[in-house]
Amino acid sequence: MDLRTVLTPDTVNLHLQGSTKEEIIDEMLDILVKAGKVSDRDAARECVLDRERKMSTGMKHGIAIPHGKTDTVTDLVACIGISDKPVEFETLDQEPCRIFIMTLSPVSKTGPHLQFLAEVSLLFKSPDKRAQILETQDKAEVIKILTE
Repeated sequence: MDLRTVLTPDTVNLHLQGSTKEEIIDEMLDILVKAGKVSDRDAARECVLDRERKMSTGMKHGIAIPHGKTDTVTDLVACIGISDKPVEFETLDQEPCRIFIMTLSPVSKTGPHLQFLAEVSLLFKSPDKRAQILETQDKAEVIKILTE
């Protein structure tokens, strides 16, 4: 999967303001709605929150990947948000998060969703990439860091 086909500067927010898991999820959904990627915000929100209730998508190293499967999108969509302050997200290592990647995909398409999650989780094993993403103030640069 080529992340450059999914991520664009209009799906990146370098200054999320939320201080709770739900506020971050809402801001991430707002990015996708504003970019014209989601047809029904409320339905998309419910699918992401439902996934969170089953098991938190807070990973390790300050990263969370909230996601869900919903028919409010026709193809896999994604966005990235960076928080200025750490947010508690029930992570595997109990550390708060600053890097958030949300993805939504149609219920009928499993492959791209799993491929995206696998690729993104591999990218963040690099401490250098995480540090670069937190330091940059350029949306296009975030995408470049992720796709190199």
